[in-house]
Amino acid sequence: MRTVNIHDAKTNLSKLVEQAVTRGEGFIIARSGKPLVKVVPLEHDDHPKRRIGFLKGRFTVPDDFKAVGRDEIATMFEGGE
Repeated sequence: MRTVNIHDAKTNLSKLVEQAVTRGEGFIIARSGKPLVKVVPLEHDDHPKRRIGFLKGRFTVPDDFKAVGRDEIATMFEGGE
């Protein structure tokens, strides 16, 4: 993790924050080489996590599922009546 002295952090804060957000890495602010604080980007989830199998047992798929509409689809692609 990158260490930045406090003066440089004040001068370049916007740039440092933007780099942290785009790269996903934080940085440490230090005074006289002594680490003071760690700045890390917040993790936010724009999409809810998928719950695999949450509909299990709620419906059934017919055995001939792949055959449903086969003739209509063939007509659309191949033409004909």
